[in-house]
Amino acid sequence: MPQPEFFDTAGYGPLARNRYHYSQAVRIGDRIEISGQGGWDADFGFSARSVEEEIVKAFDNVEATLTEVGVALRDVVSIRSYHVPTADTVIGDDHMSAMVDQFRMRFGEFSPLWTALGVKALALPGMRVEIEVVAIAGSDVR
Repeated sequence: MPQPEFFDTAGYGPLARNRYHYSQAVRIGDRIEISGQGGWDADFGFSARSVEEEIVKAFDNVEATLTEVGVALRDVVSIRSYHVPTADTVIGDDHMSAMVDQFRMRFGEFSPLWTALGVKALALPGMRVEIEVVAIAGSDVR
């Protein structure tokens, strides 16, 4: 059985490891799972002014983390997103439409699995979205 390899994303990865004692990604054979990526900057701060901008940055961080492991968005087979809702009974159109826009832009015709969950709070103050993915190296699903 292949041994797990752990990775830290350049920039904020070492900060996350030092502050919170976790890695950004693990690779076991061809399977890669990444920790939830927020819309943070390289210094682990938040500069996004809107939910839409935060979702774009979170996807940028997903992409950067996958690159660190040696795979790309074309290898993603499953996405789980966590959202602090903007409405009482649903996640909110602003979150959902921004996610779908990113899917269309970044995945093209391919549609990976997706589970979207509304949560009361996320790990860092001000966070409104967190995205984790599973990728299979070499799957090139697009």
